[in-house]
Parts: sequence; structure tokens; C-alpha cells
Amino acid sequence: MIRRSTIVYIVLLLVLAGAYYYLNNREQPADIELTVEPTSQVSYLFTAEEGTPSSIRIKSRSGKIVEVAREADNAWALTQPIEAQADQGSVEAAASQITTMRILDSVSDIDPEIIGLEVPEYVLTVKFTSGVERTVDVGVITPTESGYYVRDAAGQVVIVSRSAIDSLLGVLDNPPYLETPPEAGTLPSETAVP
Repeated sequence: MIRRSTIVYIVLLLVLAGAYYYLNNREQPADIELTVEPTSQVSYLFTAEEGTPSSIRIKSRSGKIVEVAREADNAWALTQPIEAQADQGSVEAAASQITTMRILDSVSDIDPEIIGLEVPEYVLTVKFTSGVERTVDVGVITPTESGYYVRDAAGQVVIVSRSAIDSLLGVLDNPPYLETPPEAGTLPSETAVP
């Protein structure tokens, strides 16, 4: 009489042999090449063909203006609100942001007054090394707060990434002075000597 454990071992051996045979003799899947088609093309407010920014001017509706420009030695200088040396890192960061302003969507048939473009909140003028100058109007933030309504140089209304615009507007609020200029009409205070 065959013991019960022997039968279990024989069944287990047959199952393993069957699995081995199946795995080694099954039809191999064909090499499938996966191609992913982009659903939409990424577009930017300013194109790389225009070159790199050589001058950036931001003007708010309230009249506040900040303008920076490259000098002959390729260093950035502040030209408005006053002429001064510029913090190169801050201005270079803003200039690199210009070429990465991604368009999220385009808008048609909308009243410019509703989206802040009848009288723009901000006007951004950029001159490029290619000699091209582009001016765009920036309106209000979208209801989803993901972008700003912008009228591009061609007159089309688009939505541009909020992070890109906000970083440029930071230059308007905090001009990139290399050194903090003294307040108008103030002189450095003298320290009292005891």
C-alpha cells in the first residue's frame, strides 16, 4: 500500500512538471512598440525664435512701472523707476520666466471688460535680441485661479499660467535694485558720539 504522503508528493511533482512545460512551451508575445501621441501641443506666450529678452517693462494700471534692460556689457540695469544697477540674479530669473510662460487655454467671444482687458491690470513689453518687441495685456486671475487672462501680441485672448505671471509681477512690487536706494529727501543718519 502506498502511503498518503507519497501520493501528495507525486501529485505535487506532476503539477510542477506541468507548470514547467507550460511556461517553457507557451507562445511568446510579439514585441509591441508603444507610441504615445500627445493630446495637445504645448504652446508658449513668447517663442524661442524671438531670441532672449533684452528689455522687460512691466506697467500696472495704477501707473507703477519697472523696466530693466541689458547694457553693452550684457549686464542688466534698472532704467525705471530710477536708473540704477540691477540685482543680476533677480532679473535673470524674471528673464528666463518670460520664455516659459505657458498658454493653458485660449478664449473666444468674451467681453474684455469682464476679464480685466478693457483697461488692462498690467502691460508687459518685452524686447528680444532678435529686435522683435512684443506687448501683451494682462487681465484678472481666472475663476479657477490657475492663470491670468492675457491678450497676446496678435490680439488673441489666452489663459497663461499664474505662476509665470506672478513671478514677473513680483519684480513690479520689489524692483531688483542691487542696493536699496535711499528714500527721497532723506540723508543717512549720523550716529551720536557720547
